[in-house]
Amino acid sequence: MNIILCGPQGSGKGTQARLLCDKFGFFYFESGAYLRRIANEHPEVKAIMDSGKLVPDKEMTSYLTAFLDREYLYDDVIFDGFPRTLEQYNFLKNWLTDKNVKIDLCIVLEIPKDETIKRLSARRQDPKTGKIYNLITDLPPADVDLNSLIQRDDDKPESIEKRLQLYSAKTAVLIEELEKDSKVVRIDGLKSINDIHAEIVTIVESLLK
Repeated sequence: MNIILCGPQGSGKGTQARLLCDKFGFFYFESGAYLRRIANEHPEVKAIMDSGKLVPDKEMTSYLTAFLDREYLYDDVIFDGFPRTLEQYNFLKNWLTDKNVKIDLCIVLEIPKDETIKRLSARRQDPKTGKIYNLITDLPPADVDLNSLIQRDDDKPESIEKRLQLYSAKTAVLIEELEKDSKVVRIDGLKSINDIHAEIVTIVESLLK
């Protein structure tokens, strides 16, 4: 089973993806983390991300498929942050069809714009480990110095605003297309982590039967 997690930045996709991986053994592909690794070697990618823009479809799909081919990952994958556009989805759909698999489920986590800005503005990164914490929902352990944490450029309000505009413009069309091909479920992202997880587990288990 392949799953796409949709939702604005800060909606809790990563948390829910990790919980699902722990329960069902899925592989978690988080495009943001993957692109940050790519950006360390490609300054042009870093510049795009720092500006709050999306990496162009051609480059994004090229990076993704190269990684999945290298790791032989074609099924039981949770895609977080990809696809973000209709073009990316059509490419992924055709690519998976060639592997005799498909997207089975799309989960859309919905939260208001002001909540997204609040959550993302509170994110901080440990420059030594790369670990990302949230000063509201995911505080670092006691042995991590809060003063040493940094705020990434793409987590500053001006970049968040740009990303939300892009998300709204691109994702509505994407979800409409996904509804033609697979099951799409919308979930209130303001509910508790445990309640959201329980709801998703029920949906996944019903599809696995």
